[in-house]
Amino acid sequence: MAIRQELEKKDKKTCLHDKHVSLGATMVSFGGFDMPLLYQNAGIAPEHAAVREKVGLFDVSHMGEVTVQGKDAERYVQHIFTNDVAGAPVGKIFYGMMCYEDGGTVDDLLVYKMGENDFFLVINAANIDKDWSWMQQHASGFDIDLQNRSDFYGQIAVQGPEAEHVVETVLGIECSEMTFYTCKTIGEVLISRTGYTGEDGFEIYASHDYIRDCWDKLIDAGVQACGLGCRDTLRFEVGLPLYGDELSESITPIMAGLSMFVKLDKEEFIGKEALARQKAEGPAKKLVGIELFDKAIPRHGYTVLNMDGEPVGEVTTGYHTLSSDRSVCMALVDARYSKLDTELQIQIRKKVFPGKVVKKQFYNKSYKK
Repeated sequence: MAIRQELEKKDKKTCLHDKHVSLGATMVSFGGFDMPLLYQNAGIAPEHAAVREKVGLFDVSHMGEVTVQGKDAERYVQHIFTNDVAGAPVGKIFYGMMCYEDGGTVDDLLVYKMGENDFFLVINAANIDKDWSWMQQHASGFDIDLQNRSDFYGQIAVQGPEAEHVVETVLGIECSEMTFYTCKTIGEVLISRTGYTGEDGFEIYASHDYIRDCWDKLIDAGVQACGLGCRDTLRFEVGLPLYGDELSESITPIMAGLSMFVKLDKEEFIGKEALARQKAEGPAKKLVGIELFDKAIPRHGYTVLNMDGEPVGEVTTGYHTLSSDRSVCMALVDARYSKLDTELQIQIRKKVFPGKVVKKQFYNKSYKK
């Protein structure tokens, strides 16, 4: 599967680690943390189905959090972030990227507008140290207070069509009025209508003790605990990128098909010139979806071939989807092979399997607008 499992003795533990162990979770190394892969002996399918059909609970306390406050907070965020937060209302959330000068991706992240001079940034676990260093390097000349709060916050995600009902009845948090990509604070608790599954859902940030209490209440109420395994299959089915696979230092947002989150009409941001040039000229490589005609499963790193057998790209993530019974993948290919219905082949071990280019979204998203 696409999730890396490079074991390290120095792996950190989230505030919910003992909860996973007590539930018999299979634990793996991910992003420098010891995290649950799955809880079911039957595999990830039951957890995947719970989120698509009812509701599931994820520990996402490994994610990083950075606060930006002060007179120049908005100007600083505008400088490091590809999306446009200027003049946004308090409570609005933005998805976008931080990029290098050459357009390569430092990380993809969420930016929460907490106040007129107050922003909350959520970054990927594997990139916390790198991102924090990069943010500090580019803070010169801005009147801001920049804080890495990653060790303070615990975080859970409640995802699925029943998420709103569960959050309100089990946790006692009123959330029905919230629309997609908005947030609010209740005391020291931050809740947002966001997620990484393609389903309606909420993410809750708070102290470790509060998050542990929420976890217990949800598990006691019968909510299905879900691991990284189905988190990956769920996000993949709806075409959401994973840093390190569909985005990286060498894969720009334009190459990944994420130009809608790159606001080139902004006055400036790091990487703007390179990204504007790439969009105008067209990237040499593009991220596409590929569906195989066979039931073979394409995996990360497998070679994509044209119909003459020449290498033209590489698979970034691939699965036999659990929701739609298709053998599909996302792949970075030479741009001339990126048109829909273009026939391509994938080298899987010693065999070659034919397929065609399709849309990257293999399952329809179900968000509350």
